[in-house]
Amino acid sequence: MGEDGNISVFNLSYTNFFLVGFPGLQHWRVLLVLPLTFLYGTIITANALVIYTVVAQRSLHQPMYVLIALLLAVNICAATAVMPKMLEGFVHYENPISLPGCLAQMFFIYFTLLLDYNLLLAMALDRYVAICHPLRYSDLMTSGLLGLLAIFALTRSLGVAAPLVALTARARFCRTAVIRHFTCEYIALLSIACGDLTFNNQLGLAMRLITVTFDLVLLGASYTRIIYAAFRISSGGARAKALHTCGSHLLVILTIYLSGLSTSIVFRVAKTVSQDVQNLLSAIYLLLPGTLNPLIYGVRTREIRQHVGKVLCGKEPPQEIGKVLQTLPDTRGERKLTG
Repeated sequence: MGEDGNISVFNLSYTNFFLVGFPGLQHWRVLLVLPLTFLYGTIITANALVIYTVVAQRSLHQPMYVLIALLLAVNICAATAVMPKMLEGFVHYENPISLPGCLAQMFFIYFTLLLDYNLLLAMALDRYVAICHPLRYSDLMTSGLLGLLAIFALTRSLGVAAPLVALTARARFCRTAVIRHFTCEYIALLSIACGDLTFNNQLGLAMRLITVTFDLVLLGASYTRIIYAAFRISSGGARAKALHTCGSHLLVILTIYLSGLSTSIVFRVAKTVSQDVQNLLSAIYLLLPGTLNPLIYGVRTREIRQHVGKVLCGKEPPQEIGKVLQTLPDTRGERKLTG
């Protein structure tokens, strides 16, 4: 066993690493700690606010809002898997991490990303039933079905993330102990591994292509059918509401998939792109959904927006006040009689 227990005589492999993200910003790293800390706090606060609103308001205890709350909870978990270690790296240029810690971080990153994909599929199913089969919505979208969808999402995410982590754990990391990334991503770890990595690269690419292609086909087919059915709704108000809700979901889908696609293309094709640019794209891919999703759903979804305002201001939204007033007895006639 070599020095610090890192190197084995018979099987040279580092077991402790240093995360060095954004090497070109070495002299500006400390200045970025405060805005990044603010960003992390904003992600936690905004997502938690919408989640609390959905949980606290009984009128929002419907499948669509429950799925939105689950998606935002996953956003918090994804940001927490990345940001603390990223912030530590901006404070200390050489950010140490052990191999088990690196593998654990990689697992949670990909597990939460895959949960995002699976929840978007569940939300597409919910909108498909609501718009294409509105009379059967309450019979089909039950709590039992939501439970099955949650189990499917967890199982599918685990089935993709666990093999990637297990395969990475078997690799030998003998090139260097320095990972030129702010987090333990699959490609970043493979870049310092040695030996024949053909199977690792092919498996990672195949699982990503199969997962993304399968999901995009289902999402495309679902929302094509949904939009077609929405335009056939005779009521203008109902049609506009259906399209508005689907627009919010499509914005979230574009945010997640386009950021991931751009990152994959840069990592695998554009070899001349600097390490700082690659890391920036990864940061956008990992953190942008958690930043934008609560804004998209909190601003564009009227029911959530109204109740968020109620939580923040402690006031009943206008529609709720109107409903309360409607339930009050009309005493104007009584006053005239008694006058």
